[in-house]
Amino acid sequence: MFAPILDIAGPQIACLRVQLPLLLWLSFEGKCEDAKSVKPYFETVTPEPGASWAFLDRRLVDGIPFQWHHHPEFELTLTLNSRGYRYVGDDVGPYDDADLVLIGPGIPHSWHSREAIDPGKPHVALVAWFTREWVTALIAAFPEMTQLSGMLARATQGLSFDRTASAAVAPAFEAMRTAPPARRFMLLIEVLTTLCYHQGATTLANAPRGDAELAADPRMVRVLDYLHAHFAQSVAVKTLADIACVSTSTFHRMFKRHTHMTMVDYVTRLRVGRACSLLIESAQPIATIATDVGYANLSLFNRQFARAKSTTPSRFRRRLRIMQGAIGA
Repeated sequence: MFAPILDIAGPQIACLRVQLPLLLWLSFEGKCEDAKSVKPYFETVTPEPGASWAFLDRRLVDGIPFQWHHHPEFELTLTLNSRGYRYVGDDVGPYDDADLVLIGPGIPHSWHSREAIDPGKPHVALVAWFTREWVTALIAAFPEMTQLSGMLARATQGLSFDRTASAAVAPAFEAMRTAPPARRFMLLIEVLTTLCYHQGATTLANAPRGDAELAADPRMVRVLDYLHAHFAQSVAVKTLADIACVSTSTFHRMFKRHTHMTMVDYVTRLRVGRACSLLIESAQPIATIATDVGYANLSLFNRQFARAKSTTPSRFRRRLRIMQGAIGA
């Protein structure tokens, strides 16, 4: 059973149609008291008439609610006058003013504000959605846009851009609010072109990598495919070096060059990331989750989780339940 379709539209807001399962609709209204887990709902995005992509100028006086959802479109979101926590796939972290993120198709995500930077003004989210087919057609018609392919491949993990990139594209993004469709389209092209040449973006979620850099080195593709499939087990460096057909010393250098971290740190990130997903989406005991993601020692799991997320697993889950109205605040 579904709640009514919600149309958000206005003189400066492109049409967005969202169909929510009734249970989640009630949960977001704070009426759901017995939810045991948080499952992402499917969001339907429809461009306004005469547009090939969708834009939303979202302004919320009371803050950005936690709404764990996914959709088949790419999403580029600039969040202003707001700080809180951002959830993208397995990644959970704080966000602040001018947060700029590109999210690939199908990745569950949400923001949840903690406070407005200027309490007298609303939280603002400027959002652009476009499909993979839209990008393919754009590149086919304009070969000059081929550079987009690498950035969008990396967005399968979610990309967070730094303050330099955010400041560079914010004027164009904000101009989309009042621009007519043709001008708004040109502004989006300007934003995407600027970002695809920016070198400071970092990946967020722990989905298998698919960016151009790794595709150029099949050894690392094999290594990371193996790690993503076996991170919950004991993985020896010698095994990974053999998969890459290099010595262990060469492997260490190669791995850090491609991932910008050590193999141990990468495995820890995978384990903690998967634990975040299980804490969000299941009601399993924390000890069971620790075992499932590869920790035989619960204390070690708690320490590494706290080091990565600046909170304990139990507090992390409790905060999520409070957001969803699943337990009393």
